[in-house]
Amino acid sequence: MILFYRILINIIFFLSPIIILIRLLKKKEDKKRFKEKFCFYNKPNNNQVIWFHGASVGELLSIMPLIEKFENSKDVKKILITSNTLSSAKILSQFNFKKTIHQFFPIDTNYHSKKFLDYWKPKVAIFIDSEIWPNMIFNLKKKSIPSILINGRITKKTFKKWFLVKNFSKKLFKEFNLCLVANNETKKFLKTLGAKKIRFLGNLKFTQLENEKILDINRLKKISKKRKIWCSVSTHYPEEVFLIKTHKLLKKKYPNLLTIIIPRHVERTNEIVEILKKEKVKFYLDSSKKKISKNLEIYVVDAYGKTKSFFNISKVSFIGGSIIKHGGQNPIEAAKQGCKIISGPFIWNFKEIYQFLKNKRVAEIINSPNQLAKIVDNSFKENKKMNQIGKKIKSIGDDILKSTEKELATFIK
Repeated sequence: MILFYRILINIIFFLSPIIILIRLLKKKEDKKRFKEKFCFYNKPNNNQVIWFHGASVGELLSIMPLIEKFENSKDVKKILITSNTLSSAKILSQFNFKKTIHQFFPIDTNYHSKKFLDYWKPKVAIFIDSEIWPNMIFNLKKKSIPSILINGRITKKTFKKWFLVKNFSKKLFKEFNLCLVANNETKKFLKTLGAKKIRFLGNLKFTQLENEKILDINRLKKISKKRKIWCSVSTHYPEEVFLIKTHKLLKKKYPNLLTIIIPRHVERTNEIVEILKKEKVKFYLDSSKKKISKNLEIYVVDAYGKTKSFFNISKVSFIGGSIIKHGGQNPIEAAKQGCKIISGPFIWNFKEIYQFLKNKRVAEIINSPNQLAKIVDNSFKENKKMNQIGKKIKSIGDDILKSTEKELATFIK
């Protein structure tokens, strides 16, 4: 099976110039840094690094409180974070870390994974969520470098795929020295797939930075004081159409309504603008330098890293990826800021988290614009943020962070 995988990944490597070119044209790659994916580096390395790898924005944000801890640790000299996407690199650049650098993860050929390890000399490799790369993991084993999976999350769909190649999966997953999982379902799946040392500590996305700065959005605050505001985050097509219908229903009762839409991928901004024009609603882009109209209806956040700022001025948040069969997006961030959580029915990616929030009467599920409008309306009437659930989540996050830091300390020291 490993031979088949290496043939497949090598085919992808030979096609990669075309793939990279297309991604450059779509502005999904950094023109100066895409070479990192082929192990061409500009940053020198003279130290053993503590290496973290996550696919994209969500995975990296989940470990920022952990990175903050290790930044202050005398045992840690240098931290390397790798990811696959341009958006994740942009997010990381917003943090003022001194020991931490970001690089793009290399194509997982046998050659490139070896070259990467020889260059960066990781003391330990820490993979986030469900990032499993066979060549890299097998080569880590050959070099006696510990491999750890943190905030591990294997969905039922992913498990079925790994189970199709059961023998290969068992050879692969047994190479992990430690697996710290985000939920009990993942613990069961990993055990079946051959992982040995598995511990359930909880989801790292409950954790918070100690010195977190929330961006000020003064220009919006000026017009938000006398308006009813609700927020929709991590939206996918065609969820914006669904949300505009909800907006129009609410506007009949609240003429001063302001709806905030934060798409999952800001690259979709032009597509969203066309939808808004078609629906004939007055909108404003966050990137615009024009004066905000008093008649503004929908505010589109076409930038990364500002979500928490908008949670702060909103009483209620719809979490996207849930009206379509995507599996939902993580609702924890909104809950930590004291927002009422609303989602569609397709939330299997985070079902344990949603169940926890539903038990605390913080989350509700809807199936239509009418249902969504009704819950948003009720939340406006309550006119208060749920500070208690925010405090509860912070306490849970603190415990998870301490436990994770303790587990990793053995490998780092």
